[in-house]
Amino acid sequence: MVDEPESEVADALEPARADVSAAAATPEAGAMDARRHATDGRRRAMIEALTVSAIVTGIVTAGSAVLPDSYVAMAVGLVFLGATWAFVWRGDDARVEASGLALGGLVLPGKLDVPRLLRAVGQAVTWALVFAAVTFVPFYFGWQKVWHPRGTFALGVEPMKALNEVFGQLVIIALPEEAFYRGYLQSRLDEALPGFGWRKDPHTGEPTPRRLRFLGASVGPALLVTSAIFALGHFATIRDPARLAVFFPSLAFGFLRYRTKGIGAGIAFHAMCNVFSELLGKGFRVY
Repeated sequence: MVDEPESEVADALEPARADVSAAAATPEAGAMDARRHATDGRRRAMIEALTVSAIVTGIVTAGSAVLPDSYVAMAVGLVFLGATWAFVWRGDDARVEASGLALGGLVLPGKLDVPRLLRAVGQAVTWALVFAAVTFVPFYFGWQKVWHPRGTFALGVEPMKALNEVFGQLVIIALPEEAFYRGYLQSRLDEALPGFGWRKDPHTGEPTPRRLRFLGASVGPALLVTSAIFALGHFATIRDPARLAVFFPSLAFGFLRYRTKGIGAGIAFHAMCNVFSELLGKGFRVY
């Protein structure tokens, strides 16, 4: 028996290879590859989000334990802003916009679009005021149930101290936390957890994430996961179970991120909540 030359064997196998390649090029195979790629992308997004949040929480917790109290807020804010810069702001403009971190175009390169910035500020303040009007009264009664204040409310307001408090809550507390938790983390978790399960699109037949529609916002499970991490982060720095209650305002901050496509409204409302809580605590001499 005479062996066939290698070239003839290769020629004989060529039709079979062509058949395999053709099968791999079918729409069904392409769709499977696309779904596999999407699954891998979601897995990578989840690993990154959880790893980054764990590292940031660890750094913040350690810093809160060793730094003087007067430096803690500033240091923590810088950690949040640094992480946001590393994973979003130093990237391309499309990623910054998709993460809701453009801040009305303020952080984007090029000439500042003043009308856009003013619209973003107006939208943020309007939404924050609406949420404050809806939530502050029930929050006040809930606060009384928790703290049981005695006596009457009395608060001596010094303008410069009041401005300093508002600036600190807005720029040092609310901006860094919203940038990291709602801008980076919630956006990244949305990539990892696009919906509450899947449904078949009636038009294309393709699987589509199942999301909740609420007051004009498309809400995904990232809202719950981000709020849980936000609450655990607060508890890690001060081991008081009451700190876990920030889970609930975090739901509002996260909703505003979904509804407005940015973090501006969350920053404004976050700062308002903190200032309101400080006013109650100092006015009733509880803290």
